[in-house]
Amino acid sequence: MKLQGSCHCGKVRFSVESAEPVPFTRCYCSICRKTAGTGGYAINLGAQTRTMEVTGKRALRIYRARLPNDSGQGTHISSARRYFCAHCGTALWLWDPTWPELVHPHAGAIDTPLPAPPSNVHCLLDSKAPWVAVEGRRGDPRFPHYPSMSLAEWHETKGLTSPPCDE
Repeated sequence: MKLQGSCHCGKVRFSVESAEPVPFTRCYCSICRKTAGTGGYAINLGAQTRTMEVTGKRALRIYRARLPNDSGQGTHISSARRYFCAHCGTALWLWDPTWPELVHPHAGAIDTPLPAPPSNVHCLLDSKAPWVAVEGRRGDPRFPHYPSMSLAEWHETKGLTSPPCDE
């Protein structure tokens, strides 16, 4: 499915092909909550980096979060790059060189009508702000950290994967 997206002020526009266009994960981590400016979570989609087309690149900025080290001593910079518009601040997508073939547009930046998910997966609940109520349906899977199932696997198990994108 071809997804079209943009920032609020319209200076950045993008398109990307996605085999996993159904929003499924609500991430409650402090990074998503604070950088996306959401009510406690961000929803990312899966797409193929090679298909991404962007206009307004001069307005793009990248944020890389500073994270605590596993040892509890000091911090390190996350490998994930969170792209946003320098003019209006809209969170647009996340890309990480650990998985260079994947890009994760924020569902909130997508202008294309998205399919409604049959359920949501709620993750990083151990980072949720205390004032945030976990919304969703009865039976939605909830995880203190990340689920073991990937975005692609979730779509496959639900029969929601779109046909492969053309080369």
